[in-house]
Amino acid sequence: MKRAWRKRGFTLVELLVVVTIIAILIALLLPAVQAAREAARRMQCQNHLKQLALGCISHENATGRYPTGGWGFGWTGDADCGTDWRQPGGWLYNVLPFIEEQPMHDLGMGTGTWSSAAKLAANLQRLATPLDAFYCPSRRVTKTYPYTSSAGGCINVSPKPPTVVGRSDYAANGGDTYTSPSSGGPAWSSYSNSEGGPNDQSQVENPPGQMTANARTTFAGVAKASNGIVYCGSLIKPADVTDGTSNTYLLGEKYVNPDTIETGGDYGDNEAALIGDNEDTTRWTYISPLPDTPGNVSRALFGSAHTDVFNMAFCDGSAQGINYMIDPDVHRSLGNRKDDKPVDTKNLW
Repeated sequence: MKRAWRKRGFTLVELLVVVTIIAILIALLLPAVQAAREAARRMQCQNHLKQLALGCISHENATGRYPTGGWGFGWTGDADCGTDWRQPGGWLYNVLPFIEEQPMHDLGMGTGTWSSAAKLAANLQRLATPLDAFYCPSRRVTKTYPYTSSAGGCINVSPKPPTVVGRSDYAANGGDTYTSPSSGGPAWSSYSNSEGGPNDQSQVENPPGQMTANARTTFAGVAKASNGIVYCGSLIKPADVTDGTSNTYLLGEKYVNPDTIETGGDYGDNEAALIGDNEDTTRWTYISPLPDTPGNVSRALFGSAHTDVFNMAFCDGSAQGINYMIDPDVHRSLGNRKDDKPVDTKNLW
């Protein structure tokens, strides 16, 4: 007589054991997956910074100068104003043709004076366009963010201030001493905030092609106070970087208070990428770098959304991640292009 065998399934205990093992494996694997994703984002961020740095080098090859810092946060780029002291837009605007964004740079070209309706509208369109190369994927996605300038908006956009703008997670090296458009004296005091720059193009250029005494005083005063690469009206050449291009910061990631990324509540991240000289686009090395820290509002320093390093590019176009534990004096010296304190940049990681 044949014996009948019943098919046996899993018991509840066995199923629970399997589920538990799977949960443990997922818990062990998840941090590794997250770390791999962050490593990829950090690499993409460094590639963006490298692209911008090489754009600055290409700008220098074409003009003999690194991109200028422009006039102040009250202005954005003007496609008919060249690349020198006549250009109100900052370094990010001036680097556009060298990162394959020539059409964006040229919006409004040939449409009249700086205050013509067509040019003002084109400048507004450009200001409100986010560019992927300006964003660190570890911090935020490429999109527009609220424009919350307390000074009422850029003068050469029309007819109302923008509501949303493209941002930048990268800033130029302004040196180891804070400067702004107001560092050159009271020349721009007619503007509602003197750090915004002049309130009319004629304060800078009058008659056409000739720098005014007002502008000469301001630009010379800021240049005397600054030892960085980019500042209000800057026209820095490689020969001016006497510490060596491989020993001097050019660009880097900027610190942002993570609580305010969506709102624009951080005054170093409340305006736009394509404005003139301002904390939104320039940072300094007199303050040590920090990772983005909730509750900490400090708008002048370098830093990043990465937990262990912040990426910096040098005046020779190289880029590398630098540990937050970098010696403060070394960090400060790397911001100063002419302090005669060369640093071994191979040991910064």
